Amino acid sequence: MTVAINPLTKLLAEKGVLLADGATGTNLFAMGLEAGEAPELWNEQHPERITKLHQDFVDAGADIILTNTFGGTRHRLKLHHAQDRVHSLNKTAAEIARAVADKAGRKVIVAGSVGPTGELLMPLGALTYEDAVAAFVEQIEGLQAGGADVAWIETMSSPEEIRAAAEAAVKVGMPYTYTGSFDTAGKTMMGLHPKDIHAVATDIGEGPLAVGANCGVGASDILSSLLDMTEADSAAIVIVKGNCGIPEYRGAEIYYSGTPPLMADYARLARDAGAKIIGGCCGTSCGHLAAMREALDSYEPGPRPTLETIVERIGPLRNKTANEGAAAPARERRRRS
Repeated sequence: MTVAINPLTKLLAEKGVLLADGATGTNLFAMGLEAGEAPELWNEQHPERITKLHQDFVDAGADIILTNTFGGTRHRLKLHHAQDRVHSLNKTAAEIARAVADKAGRKVIVAGSVGPTGELLMPLGALTYEDAVAAFVEQIEGLQAGGADVAWIETMSSPEEIRAAAEAAVKVGMPYTYTGSFDTAGKTMMGLHPKDIHAVATDIGEGPLAVGANCGVGASDILSSLLDMTEADSAAIVIVKGNCGIPEYRGAEIYYSGTPPLMADYARLARDAGAKIIGGCCGTSCGHLAAMREALDSYEPGPRPTLETIVERIGPLRNKTANEGAAAPARERRRRS
């Protein structure tokens, strides 16, 4: 029996470094999504807008597009009375992304976005591990049915929740990746250090195709986390999908400070620091992504950056690094945007 090579692994072998897409929420807000509205409902209400977002990212040079399913578990969808539509919303989202990828004229990976449930696992909360696995199975079955290539577990803070989502992916028969959000003194809200990301789910199935970081605070901070991750395991395939500069409130609006040249420099530094999959999270538009594509295409290797180099080129850290120890107070999780 020949084992099929996963399309993500195959494309990585061909290209060496892949560009993942940018922000889902930020760009949907620009298209008219209202605060408090579930982006996932747009898969059925406004499929043409979701198609446009994916198409714009592909046109900007993305090798990987994430489905519009970050809050696609029953736990998130019940807030919008849509917990009975988990399968259909996730399947539709994957079908929309798949259609865009298939007509791209080059290989584009469809990554099924799997975000946290928003619930705390026992003993901190009421969600049992088994219930978490079941909720993720339900979501990932929909993503698989719609044609996703990989379960893309992201913005996680709890190692146990990562494990539950990974176990679900294996049960469904999908390869998986996972990323943590290192937003609390350089660690995740539940205390996971970047250097420990590799070991979270190595024993589940064949292990992850890639691990890494997304979201968090600013672009400098995620590059700091990246240094920790690649130092801990230089052979690992590491994902970094950082926010566009630093988020700042201007009145009621969140504004991201990153310019296209800054995000291009972030992409170069990420590559020098050993990342193999590089993308943008909150605030990252198609314009930013196009600049990152150009930076990676014209890349000339530089030395492994130091923290000082990152701060000098990208801007100050917003957080203590994970190695500085003192924990910041846990903040309420916000939805990825």
